[in-house]
Amino acid sequence: MGRSADLPRSADQFDGDDSGCTFLHVDMDAFFASVEIQRRPELRGRPVIVGGGHRGVVAAASYEARRFGVRSAMPISQAMRRCPHAVVLPPDRAAYSAASSTVMAILRDVTPLIEPLSLDEAFLDVAGAVRQQGRPAAIAAAIRARVAAELGLTCSVGVASTKFVAKLASTRCKPDGLLVIPMADVLAFLRPLPVTALWGVGARTGEQLHRLGIRTVADLADTPVDTLRRSVGAASAEHLHELASGRDPRSVDPDSVEKSISSETTLDLDLTEEAEVRRELLRLSAEVAERVRSRGWTARTVGIKIRFADFRTVTRVRTLPNHSHDTATIYETAMALYRGLNLDRPRIRLVGVKCENLREAVAVADQLTLDLPVATEAATGPAGAAAGVRQAVPGKDSRPARSADAAVDAARAKFGANAVRFGSFVDPPGRS
Repeated sequence: MGRSADLPRSADQFDGDDSGCTFLHVDMDAFFASVEIQRRPELRGRPVIVGGGHRGVVAAASYEARRFGVRSAMPISQAMRRCPHAVVLPPDRAAYSAASSTVMAILRDVTPLIEPLSLDEAFLDVAGAVRQQGRPAAIAAAIRARVAAELGLTCSVGVASTKFVAKLASTRCKPDGLLVIPMADVLAFLRPLPVTALWGVGARTGEQLHRLGIRTVADLADTPVDTLRRSVGAASAEHLHELASGRDPRSVDPDSVEKSISSETTLDLDLTEEAEVRRELLRLSAEVAERVRSRGWTARTVGIKIRFADFRTVTRVRTLPNHSHDTATIYETAMALYRGLNLDRPRIRLVGVKCENLREAVAVADQLTLDLPVATEAATGPAGAAAGVRQAVPGKDSRPARSADAAVDAARAKFGANAVRFGSFVDPPGRS
């Protein structure tokens, strides 16, 4: 998708002709920051930044912070220079996952044809819901009202005849808006937009198009495809020309899942000891595993990302014998990948963990075994100490680990993210 910041904002348009506009794009407004503000009403109206550490980046910013030029992925240090009075909060992925699950449940009550793109946005095809639930615009309004009532959060919804235009519409009506783009008005809506709004126009492609004098969607639509092919290649030329002409044949894919789920952190101080890295890998593994489980998925591949003080970055991945969403399995695999780097007192500024090759957990059969081997380190190390149960060897039947994970997830959902903590994260008595 192109850069949403390039799109002009528009007022709500409830009276547009929504005939044939059965694609909805629902996008939560400043999701992470909004969840934090909903939990802390005293922050309402204040600039809020979700991120961490003076060397970290902005994960989300409230609209009050955005007015000072704060944007996602901006270094925290730069964000604080732009908005020194902002409230900075560390990310709470468990809270965001819980809110996301509620939002997605609301959307699935409307139609089974839902395609989540991330925690905070999804496409819907409401063609089959119109007869019982009303016009597409009315369905969109009902979704917004229910999200507000049940979560105290706002979302913006685009309604259009294609997925691409619906997504542009939701971006244009942010925050807390609803915008219908009638089929007859699609080209009038698209043509004035900057070419960077098109799906697939990133920085490099944008530069190539600008060199041809193409700056708006109208410029691109009016450019011969052969000219585009010579500049951006055949596949991109055809794709972009179709979008610029208002054509997008893609349907909502309810079987689509994210390609990966990951979490990484830039440390305030470089890590130099394996024990420090192990602790961080455990924290990230638990966070990623909880997010995988909360979506009802399971992963076949685990990876790590390590960035050193000189900004050199290495990544490693490993395919598991069987799909898993166990915290212990993901953590032990991440540790094995790290140890495989054979580092000698490195200086590490960033650590990351990811799960990919995702499938629905209900579609993956358990690998049954007659025995249940137990890894000594998993049972006595940080993951074992945190869970308080014997942990299974990665790739083997790990039902005890799953039971422990389920108990931890339930406790955190009921009592908050800090209800259950890893033993290695709890200071011994007497330590300040």
